[in-house]
Amino acid sequence: QVQLVESGGGLVQAGGSLRLSCAASGSIFRFSAMAWYRQTPGKQREWVAALTAGGITNYADSVKGRFTISRDNAKNTVYLQMNSLKPDDTAVYSCNKDRAPFLTWGVGTQVTVSS
Repeated sequence: QVQLVESGGGLVQAGGSLRLSCAASGSIFRFSAMAWYRQTPGKQREWVAALTAGGITNYADSVKGRFTISRDNAKNTVYLQMNSLKPDDTAVYSCNKDRAPFLTWGVGTQVTVSS
């Protein structure tokens, strides 16, 4: 079973940037697409961005133009570059497949954006 470990979160002021990483314990590229998600307390997990094995990206409207998803094949790692961060981006960010059946979720990484 592939394990996912997210990192790179932190506290940043509005307008700042962070780069999140998601390292997989095994090859992730046999899956059709990988994605980033985020969740705040009391709300459902929200899909943020996806990247197919063929390199096609897709983004939620709320992050389009500010976030960029990418991957490093050799490192089995998926990244999320987040620019122009807003307080509404505050959440725990996790990665997983773009669609069910999902891998076991990692603990995620906390992103806090102060105003």
